[in-house]
Amino acid sequence: MLTDRDSLLRKLHELRSEHRDLDTVIDRLSDRGPVDQLQMQRLKKRKLLLKDEISWLESRLIPDNIA
Repeated sequence: MLTDRDSLLRKLHELRSEHRDLDTVIDRLSDRGPVDQLQMQRLKKRKLLLKDEISWLESRLIPDNIA
């Protein structure tokens, strides 16, 4: 049976993968010439949301070490 930590790690991996994929898509779109700015904004917004989710998950996985 999967633990909560295992499911968080799996989700973190999925989010990082999607974040990298979006990075690739954004780079390719910007290299092609004229870009649909609305599409680009949506992709970048999704990438930022993923970054926030990744940060939140990482903070849940890394215990607070208060000295």
